[in-house]
Amino acid sequence: MTIRQLFLSACMAAMATGATAEGVKVGMITTLSGGGAGLGIDVRDGFMLAVEQSGRDDIEVVIEDDQRKPDVAVQLADKMIQSEKVDVLTGIIWSNLAMAVIPGAVAQGKFYLSPNAGPSVLAGKGCNPNYFNVAWQNDNLHEAAGAYANSARLTNSFILAPNYPAGQDALTGYKRFYEGELAGELYTKLGQTDYASEIAQIRAAGADSVFFFLPGGMGISFMKQYAESGLDLPVVGPAFSFDQGILQAVGDAALGVRNTSQWSKDLDNPANTAFVESFQAKYDRLPSLYASQGFDTANLLISAVEAADVGDQDAFRAALKAADFASTRGDFEFGPNNHPIQDFYVREVIQEGDVFTNKVESLVLESHGDAYAAECKM
Repeated sequence: MTIRQLFLSACMAAMATGATAEGVKVGMITTLSGGGAGLGIDVRDGFMLAVEQSGRDDIEVVIEDDQRKPDVAVQLADKMIQSEKVDVLTGIIWSNLAMAVIPGAVAQGKFYLSPNAGPSVLAGKGCNPNYFNVAWQNDNLHEAAGAYANSARLTNSFILAPNYPAGQDALTGYKRFYEGELAGELYTKLGQTDYASEIAQIRAAGADSVFFFLPGGMGISFMKQYAESGLDLPVVGPAFSFDQGILQAVGDAALGVRNTSQWSKDLDNPANTAFVESFQAKYDRLPSLYASQGFDTANLLISAVEAADVGDQDAFRAALKAADFASTRGDFEFGPNNHPIQDFYVREVIQEGDVFTNKVESLVLESHGDAYAAECKM
């Protein structure tokens, strides 16, 4: 076979499989060490499971640990863009790191697919055609918690969150939908582990409930200390503090807590059933919210690779916008600012044998977008 025939054969094979001649190179910057490492590990594992299941050999993934440090994340992004020549970036968990990396990456013509962080600025005035959030806008799960608090007739919530962009969006989101009074409102230090002072303030405030957003180890510390304090006020929170990777560490203290999420392992759709089964088989653990978001992010990317060449940015962008993939969440589409429109649920923490997990209780917000889309001028 001549060189020309070999070239034509390769092109025909690529067209038949949807592959591109050059493929797609993905740079994943996520948290794999220190506080919050479990979140990044789950995003990575969910993402790589989807790539493996696709059977494609034209998607290369370069993975680096940001150590939850903005300066490290920026250095890694620069290396991936300048030296690694990636086409797409993904992976960041924390909103302060997202704000440090994403604007510069999309300004250089790279696509960014967020599997987690969704700062309000990037959904509104700072939106960009090359930025897609595959998880949610930061306020969303907290808006759902506020809506649930109304239905549960909670009228005097004490609310707290870490003082960083996602924490600020959290309390903004809860207050946007919550119709009651506030017994108190606190911003804590990011990474804080001692909540004795905050719990004392809750005790003295006359609250009828507590809403908090404390992801990762922060939530574990707070819930353990809250249970030990003897306070028995109803606790409402987003999934981040009651997700699969956290519940085993929290234990009995979390039982009965209601939390809000766009995903749960018991959502009844074929894509989710297959995902939960295959993730557990490969990694010997139940998937978390973060794992589901990593899995969906990879499948969105795969759907775009199958439809367009990443070198044709307009076509690739349109393929991402179409969101032609089977999400673990069921119905999924992008709004005008490239953030999801999706359902949100209330889940209850339960125990199945020796495993603490969540069970969907009810739908709380249907086909819900975000409050910042009108500010996005794309």
